[in-house]
Amino acid sequence: MLLDKNVPLPRIKLIDFGLAHKIEAGAEFKNIFGTPEFVAPEIVNYEPLGLEADMWSIGVITYILLSGASPFLGETKQDTLANISAMNYEFDEEFFCRTSELAKSFIRQLLERDKMKRLTIQDALNHPWIKVYHCHMETTKTPKKRERRQLKTKRLKEYTMKSHSSMPPNNTYVNFERFAQVVEDISQMEGSFSGLASAHDSLQEDIDALVSVYNHKESWYREESEGVRHQLSQIRYEFRKVEAMKRSLQDEMKVVDVSVSDVSARYQERKSNFDALRQELSDELKWVQDVVGSFGVTDGVTDGVGGGGYLNCNFSTVFNNDMNEALKEMLNRNCGGDLLSGISLNFTESGLKR
Repeated sequence: MLLDKNVPLPRIKLIDFGLAHKIEAGAEFKNIFGTPEFVAPEIVNYEPLGLEADMWSIGVITYILLSGASPFLGETKQDTLANISAMNYEFDEEFFCRTSELAKSFIRQLLERDKMKRLTIQDALNHPWIKVYHCHMETTKTPKKRERRQLKTKRLKEYTMKSHSSMPPNNTYVNFERFAQVVEDISQMEGSFSGLASAHDSLQEDIDALVSVYNHKESWYREESEGVRHQLSQIRYEFRKVEAMKRSLQDEMKVVDVSVSDVSARYQERKSNFDALRQELSDELKWVQDVVGSFGVTDGVTDGVGGGGYLNCNFSTVFNNDMNEALKEMLNRNCGGDLLSGISLNFTESGLKR
């Protein structure tokens, strides 16, 4: 482990930023390179990157430092990247039996698939686990802190060696002595053809891993597309059905409009005929009244025989009654009762007087 100083409480030195990239403000950056165990899901999916990807890596490093095991490491790079995409990790009781829930919560919030929900730098510094650790360091004496650090380092080494014994040699990271030797060997072979072939093979594995991931996504998108296509077909069928009903309703409305127009025309024609008949009947009745009035005999009229005279009242009354009954019967038979509602047929005796 590389330290900044050879003192009882040193700080760990972080190195090997060969694949690091400085992100410019406002510029979109994508990358598919990186150590498979530590890359974030957005790198696997070739999405725009930001500081959130570094926070994911901090979560992986924290997991490793607390347990000595890698959360997503698989037999091959493809398996490792698939585990990252599927969020396939757990807190094995064998490695985390003495780890607090706050520490696990810290790791969970860093290993969050959604970048927007992942802890930021400030959120991580303000996390209760970090706060409790700092408070504990301020209130704990130095000898106990040194003893605890030695115990934790010993446990980490034990878990590291156990994890190393169950992993392929080319996939382990926990044996730091061997890792340093591998780095030295790689630096000596950078200019050789064997180094170039190794880099080519590594790149090919990365490409195969990406192809595997995107084939999986393509299959998922194809299934989604089929579902959307089926729904669209259903919507089109319902739309055509509604359009047919609409056209049928429009045709029926046209027929109703024609029928209403025909009924209206017939009604106007009947009304005109009714008005004409009513006027004609009124004129006829007026003429009849005039004729009947001309037959009336006033009081005091004599018959010219023997100088004697008589009143003609009985004759007028009987005549008027017979006349009214005859006219009403004729009108009821020919025109109906509605026509008589607006016409007065009351012949009185006074109407026959002259």
